Amino acid sequence: MDRQPMIDQWYPVALASQLPAGGRATQLMGTPITVLPGEPIRVVTADGRDLRITVRYGHVWTSLGDPAKELFDIPEADQPGRRLVEVGVVRVRCSPLRAVENFLDIAHFPFVHTDILGAEPHTEVGKYDVEIREQEDEVWATKVQFYQPQAAKSATGGITTDYMYRVPAPTSTVLYKTCPARPGEWDVITLFVQPLTEELCDVWPWMALFDDETALTDLIHFQQMIFLQDRSILENQIPRLLPLDPGREIPTRADLTSVAYRRWLKRHQFTYGAQLVAQ
Repeated sequence: MDRQPMIDQWYPVALASQLPAGGRATQLMGTPITVLPGEPIRVVTADGRDLRITVRYGHVWTSLGDPAKELFDIPEADQPGRRLVEVGVVRVRCSPLRAVENFLDIAHFPFVHTDILGAEPHTEVGKYDVEIREQEDEVWATKVQFYQPQAAKSATGGITTDYMYRVPAPTSTVLYKTCPARPGEWDVITLFVQPLTEELCDVWPWMALFDDETALTDLIHFQQMIFLQDRSILENQIPRLLPLDPGREIPTRADLTSVAYRRWLKRHQFTYGAQLVAQ
């Protein structure tokens, strides 16, 4: 595999709390690896090379290269009173970059997550702000609002939900949304994506919530249900790779976050799972 900037990034490869005794055999960007339990946890390649690791947000993270920075920070993970929810893993036959972009898409809520995250006739995406924050080198979308019949498992009725989206790494994204149980705070829902190949990925959702009422299994099942609805869409997208050529897929006003994400990927040559030219 040709070396490219995405090799020097951190990727989730296992839940630290659920490693089997014999380890978890998986792959990263086409390279077979095994995640081995112990003190410390190790990640090794088929030829016995030990990879760098870090354990954060309940997950084991590793890299095939040499990341220049530590794993991005999510301050809410250390905030007292939050429930940290490990949702598990879902395998998806799509580009890892497609999985992230779909998570950033607001307009599909009424049509894919009908009567949960959206509903007709509330289909219009209002004006919102998008920027690439140069100091942090992250994509952010703010001032996003959308009507949702059930914004979270703890919600008891429809509300207009405030959103912020953050992309701190090419295959990870963080969503901040209105917390029904605690006005003024944000629920945090993340998507950590492990690129198995350019057209296959494991998706590891994780949450940091203020919700003391809902059973843990219900929180997990709710989030898994949402993502499984997305999976059917993702696995039927054509082309499978995410086009970075601006003329390949025509964006609308609702797609400003996607446009910024693709521009940011192209700037950094984060192209594993991308289509560079129209075909």
